This record gives sequence, C-alpha cells and structure tokens, in this order.
Amino acid sequence: MSTIMSWLARVSLCVALVTPAMLAAPASAETKAATKASAQKVSTSDLACLSEALYFEARGEGHKGQQAVAEVILNRVDHPKFPKSVCGVVNQKGQFTYKKGRIREQGAFNRAKKIAQAALQGAPRNLTNGATYFHTGAVKPSWSRKFERTTRIGSHTFYRSDRRLASN
Repeated sequence: MSTIMSWLARVSLCVALVTPAMLAAPASAETKAATKASAQKVSTSDLACLSEALYFEARGEGHKGQQAVAEVILNRVDHPKFPKSVCGVVNQKGQFTYKKGRIREQGAFNRAKKIAQAALQGAPRNLTNGATYFHTGAVKPSWSRKFERTTRIGSHTFYRSDRRLASN
C-alpha cells in the first residue's frame, strides 16, 4: 500500500508543477507591449514638470481634458520644432500661460500626477489627433487661425501645427 501512496504523491507533485505552465496562454504582442510600457522608467523631473503643467493649465478640466493637455505636451516632445524633453517643452518661453505657484489643491494635484504618470508610461494618444497647440475659450490667439483645429475637449480647443490653413 505504501508503494501506491508514494507513487500518487510523486504524480501529484509532477501534475502540480507542470499544469500551470501548460494552462498559461502564450503572451500576446499586446500583452508584452503593455507590460513593457508599464515597466518603463519615468524620469522624476519629467513627471514633476508634466504634473505641474496639468495642474496649473487644466486642473479644472475632467480626466479626459487633462489627458488631452498631456498629449499636446508629449506631441511637442516628439515634434522637431520643439524641445526634446517634457521639462524643455513645459518651460519653453512664451508657450504656457501659467506661472509656477503654490499647489493649493492636493487632491487635484494627485489626480494630475496620476494622469501624467500614465501618459509618460505610454498611454494611447488618441484624443487630440496629433495636436501640438491648445487654448481655452477665454482667449483667441492669432495662431489659432493658421493651424488646423482638431477637437474641443472641455474648455480647451486643440490644433495641429503641421497643417497650416490657407490664408486667403
């Protein structure tokens, strides 16, 4: 009887070790890409710059509105006419209207930081159709007549700079 018990114990151990590997589905390309993106290291300075920009430029917007502003900043980083870092874009003279100040609403800042983190880790940029500029409805900058309007989200209107409109 002990021979049968010993054999069952060995078979059970083998089954326990092999079954999870056999049941696991091979990782899809999407799963591998998502894992790689989430494992990306995010620069603390880029995170700080993007979080502050979202807080000061768009804290009154909803989640989607803040994501859209993050898209514009990252689209600029990828565009040849702008600085190649998040902090370079955010601190570029004459580009953003906010002046760094004291963060008075910690909850709003934490929300901006989460959105910034996701954007820097590779969240899809599909809200603004490649926009590199935006403004609120309270202003009407001269450049808004020159660039292609892509969308409006919340109180912001977004534009692409790579497609100039005819000036006739």
